[in-house]
Amino acid sequence: MDKMSKALEKAKMLVGMEVDEESPGDGDGDDAGPSFIDDFNRQCTLSTKQRLYGFAICLVSGLACTLLSLLVFFNPVKFGVVFTLGNLFALGSTAFLIGPKRQVVMMLDPVRIYATAIYLASLIIALFCAFYVRNKLLTLLAVILEFGALVWYSLSYVPFARAMVTKVLVACFDTEF
Repeated sequence: MDKMSKALEKAKMLVGMEVDEESPGDGDGDDAGPSFIDDFNRQCTLSTKQRLYGFAICLVSGLACTLLSLLVFFNPVKFGVVFTLGNLFALGSTAFLIGPKRQVVMMLDPVRIYATAIYLASLIIALFCAFYVRNKLLTLLAVILEFGALVWYSLSYVPFARAMVTKVLVACFDTEF
């Protein structure tokens, strides 16, 4: 019965519902209390309406930043910063819907771990090139890498999308006649 209540508590935390009381531990002696992520999820419970508002605000902010980045396209440093900020807002918007813990778990899924790593690295590289290096060409290349990684990462959520895109690209760039 104790295992069932703990499983129910974890399921509630995963979907963002409030947990009645903190469990004292499972008696294994191997944990010193709830993990940081579990404690964070307990403190950040939101109602469905609040989740939808947070999602909408972050998504609209992300889309606005991405569209506004086109206005400063000819200044690649500003473009890289605004475009990357838009991507971060859009990525954060989904955390409101599924929760930050579940999003991280989904991002680290073996199917999309490489796409996640390349996408996050390209975000960091774009900001590094824009703020520290201040090289327009490198910033523009980092943003192109970032966009490609975003597309590949997004395709990992659609069944068979990566395989289809790969086949189309191979067919387009096939040099044999």
